[in-house]
Amino acid sequence: MAYMIRPVQADEWKRFKELRLAALADPVARVAFHETFEEAAAQPPEFWQRRAERSDDGGVALTLIGEGPDGSWGGMVVVLRETEGEVPQARIVGVYVRPEHRGTGLSRELFEAALSWSWSLSEPAVDRVRLWVHTGNAPATALYRALGFVETGRSMTDPKDAAATEREMALTRC
Repeated sequence: MAYMIRPVQADEWKRFKELRLAALADPVARVAFHETFEEAAAQPPEFWQRRAERSDDGGVALTLIGEGPDGSWGGMVVVLRETEGEVPQARIVGVYVRPEHRGTGLSRELFEAALSWSWSLSEPAVDRVRLWVHTGNAPATALYRALGFVETGRSMTDPKDAAATEREMALTRC
């Protein structure tokens, strides 16, 4: 399937909300999110409008969606510019692909667009893109490794489950 990878537009907040709630309700994907379905579903329209508008605000955050030829949204990725710390970097969060779109290459396309955006940032230029992955999420870890991400050695306890761990992975600009 051919996808158009593009930023969410501010007036698409209802579709964005629906996709995010689908992600939080998905038993396979929900391990990757710190927000719960109940927390997100309780948010007022203004919350979703602000989140959708972030992609139009000039370089702090970008939400990319994969739109199928029929107009359906197959998945998303959110990339955040981080300006604090030792190295100018971006952080990928909110990765989700609907079950019926998994295995189509959409994840790779979303990541390529997120990385392209990250590498295009300047003043300061982004030298590294990072993400956190749940240790129990083998498919995501395999995808990230295939894209060139490597483990940094940093880990943290999953905020939703004290018995679970997340590992940081990063990709440094060549």
